[in-house]
Amino acid sequence: MWIADKWKDYEVLDTSKGEKLERWGDYILLRPDPQVIWQTERKIPSWKNINAIYHRSSKGGGEWEFIDLPKEWEISYPLGEAASLAPEGNLHFRLQPFSFKHTGLFPEQAVNWSWFAGIIHKAKVNDPAREIKVLNLFAYTGGATLAAAAAGAQVTHVDASKGMVTWAKENAKLTGLPETSVRWLTDDCKKFVEREIRRGNKYDAIIMDPPSYGRGPKGEIWKMEDSIYEFIGLCEKILNDDPLFFLINSYTTGLQPGVIKYLMEDIIGTHHKGNFEAEEIGLPVTSTGLVLPCGCSGRFYR
Repeated sequence: MWIADKWKDYEVLDTSKGEKLERWGDYILLRPDPQVIWQTERKIPSWKNINAIYHRSSKGGGEWEFIDLPKEWEISYPLGEAASLAPEGNLHFRLQPFSFKHTGLFPEQAVNWSWFAGIIHKAKVNDPAREIKVLNLFAYTGGATLAAAAAGAQVTHVDASKGMVTWAKENAKLTGLPETSVRWLTDDCKKFVEREIRRGNKYDAIIMDPPSYGRGPKGEIWKMEDSIYEFIGLCEKILNDDPLFFLINSYTTGLQPGVIKYLMEDIIGTHHKGNFEAEEIGLPVTSTGLVLPCGCSGRFYR
């Protein structure tokens, strides 16, 4: 398992009875997690010092109960020496509780940020004049975009939600990244890739974090199990002949690490030689020393 264990501003404090207790900077949130099926006793004091709780509804969805929480706040992630374009090597994020228990960040993805930022940084050290073009699809609020840009890449950030793209821009500004390091696009990811194929554009690396189910800006339907094979095939067509890496994240139950690895080897491996890996990703739980699983990722790299 790949574990996001470099956080200072975030931690899973404890987990029990379908919920996870998290510290986001100075604030403690309680959110549901369907994987927490264990019934361990809630012993640590933080269970009594919660700033906000997300209550799931039996009819679907749910709502936040705010006890003592600001409308928004900030946290940072230490990307380290790979973040050559970010002051002090830190990525900065604005957080805000919003629909369906989200805060605007998936902290488990930090393990991937550190991984590919290291690859980009090494490539830039070896060839400072090289322009490294990275495409981030389903890019949400820009965690991966910030990490790639901070390491020295030129990033194309694509998401179907105008609001998420705006949020990502704010995170880039907070981080202190040069405005020229990211191209921001509100677009349907599949249609964008199809246009890039026709235009003949190529990328050194591709990152994708597709939802299990979603809709594009014009009502386009995305269902992970039905769409991912064809989509990887399209993305392969815009990879350079000697790409740095390809990353796929999945929170879809039916797409286990072995499935993701098979897909990548079957499609990308036909045209590119390199290493293929896939693992669960997770977050350490402070109270127990165990690891909470949080989906999986597949990686190709040279």
